[in-house]
Amino acid sequence: MADVEGDDGALLDLTLRPRRSLTPRGFRALMIAFAAASALYSLPFFLLRAWPVVGFFGLDVALVYWAFRANFNGARAFERLRVGYFELNFARVSARGERREWRFNPAWVRLERFDDDEYGLLRLWLRARERRWEIGGFLGPEQREDAAKALTRALADARRGPDRSG
Repeated sequence: MADVEGDDGALLDLTLRPRRSLTPRGFRALMIAFAAASALYSLPFFLLRAWPVVGFFGLDVALVYWAFRANFNGARAFERLRVGYFELNFARVSARGERREWRFNPAWVRLERFDDDEYGLLRLWLRARERRWEIGGFLGPEQREDAAKALTRALADARRGPDRSG
């Protein structure tokens, strides 16, 4: 998650990305360890000439690899919120690169929250008229709370308007 005040007059430029705890290097190490364990456990079956079992061990490695690759591909998705005095721009980019974008007047946008006493902020929405868009559904409660604070501050600044004292 990034919180940057832009040079172009943006009050907030916030990019939300899914968090992935496994790095590419960790993924390689995990796959090597999993493949080695699979080969080790399949060796007795190979020696007993139960070759189909060896194939299933290899299939397990391939399926685990495929599942992790799909997870890493999903990490390419992100959401971007840019708040200025006269416009709020919300863009959602899927893992495939498909982009959807919405523009609002920040004076007419509010944030809606669903908080749980035990877990914190579970859902966050932008509300404009009768429609709402979920923000940061892939984030944890703490990251979602940080985004909500930054967005609330930027929307309040946008409603106050530019400082004309200078």
